[in-house]
Amino acid sequence: MSNKYFLTSALISIICFTSFTPNPPGIKLGLLKYNGGGDWYANPTSLSNLSKFCNKELRTNLDPNYATVEVGSAEIFNYPFIHMTGHGNIVLSDLESLNLRQYLLAGGFLHIDDNYGMDPFIRPFMKKVFPEIDFIELPYSHPIYHQSFNFKSGLPKIHKHDGKPSQGFGLIWEGRLVCFYSYECDLGDGWEDREVHKDPEEIRAQALQMGANLVQYAFTR
Repeated sequence: MSNKYFLTSALISIICFTSFTPNPPGIKLGLLKYNGGGDWYANPTSLSNLSKFCNKELRTNLDPNYATVEVGSAEIFNYPFIHMTGHGNIVLSDLESLNLRQYLLAGGFLHIDDNYGMDPFIRPFMKKVFPEIDFIELPYSHPIYHQSFNFKSGLPKIHKHDGKPSQGFGLIWEGRLVCFYSYECDLGDGWEDREVHKDPEEIRAQALQMGANLVQYAFTR
C-alpha cells in the first residue's frame, strides 16, 4: 500500500470541514522534528491552540494533541498538515529530503514559520527538497489570505523582530502550493498560550485567524 494512499485516506477523513457530526477528534496537525540543533520544539502550545481555534471557528474536528513527526519517518504521510518552526540550523539527509519531497508530492502541506533567524537555513533546506523551484512571494490576492478570514494586506505582523515587513512565500509545484513560508511574522508565537508572550488580544486573534486560513486552505485546496 503506497504512502500516497495513506495521505489520501487522511485527507478524506478530514471531511469534518463539510460534515459537522460530533465524532471524537481524529486528524492531528503535525510538528516537524529535524536534526541540526535548531529548536524544532519551540512554541509547544501553538498547534494545540490552533487546533482548538479551528474547531471553534471552522467547526473542524481536529485533535488538539498534535503529533511530533520526524522528517524522514513514514509517519509523516498520516498528517495532511505539517508545521515547522525554530530559530537555528537544520540538517537534512538525502533520504530525509526525498521523504519530505514524496510527502509534498503526494498531497501533503508544509507550513514553515520563521521564529526569527531561520531564513538562512530554510532556503537551502527546501532547495534540497525541490531543487527545480524557488520560493516566490505570494500576492495579497492569493486564496490563502482569503479563506474564512480575509487578510487584504497579506500576513499580519505578530512580532516586530528587526522591524521588517511580514512576507508570505510559497513553493508551487505544477500549479499547487505545497509549502507556505511565513517570514518576519512569527505566527506560531501568536498561537501560543496567552501568558507566554502576552500579546494583545487583537494580535493574537490575527495570528490564529491566519493559522486557520492555512489549515483550511491545506485541507480544501
